[in-house]
Amino acid sequence: MSLLIIEMGILAWIKKILGISNMEKKINIILFGPPGSGKGTQAAKLVEQYDLLHISTGDLFRHEIGNKTPLGLKAKEYISKGQLVPDTVTIGMLKNKVDANPDVKGFIFDGFPRTIAQAAALDEYLASQGESVSKLIALDVDESEIVTRLLKRGETSGRADDQDASVIKNRIAVYKAETAIVFDHYAKKDLSKSIKGIGTIDEIFNRLSQAIDSI
Repeated sequence: MSLLIIEMGILAWIKKILGISNMEKKINIILFGPPGSGKGTQAAKLVEQYDLLHISTGDLFRHEIGNKTPLGLKAKEYISKGQLVPDTVTIGMLKNKVDANPDVKGFIFDGFPRTIAQAAALDEYLASQGESVSKLIALDVDESEIVTRLLKRGETSGRADDQDASVIKNRIAVYKAETAIVFDHYAKKDLSKSIKGIGTIDEIFNRLSQAIDSI
């Protein structure tokens, strides 16, 4: 038996004793972009391709509030007063979702984090699990294209905020002012990447896949 094989066997034994595995590290993607950038459509394809769990904060809120969980009731209390739901409540919901799905190969975080404080909370939580953000991928779409997309969506979505161009532009402005700085937070760690979010669904998906495969 060669020395190399013996060394590899010893290394594997040490990893086993310490609970370390090359396959344990999850792929944790923050899918970034303004409303109407196509995150939901692409997330569905990424889930299928990479066996990831898509975590949308909108879905989390609806689930927790609909099931009248303690966190859901707390969130509803703030929402009913027209107040922002505290980060502690939002991250609590996210933790519940992650903890309930330990066997997936990773997560797609959609709609979270929206602020530097939320990014720090996510980083801290993932670190406590021996994990980290693998990459933030932003879908870059022109404002005029986003307005066109959302107005088109508004014809069938029934959402009032999809039917008024001025409201849509304000949502984009809020995104740029409050959320885009999260891109810089992860860029400092060399984890942020912007890809072109215009083209066919498959073209955009191929760009996303290349970014993920490079991790």
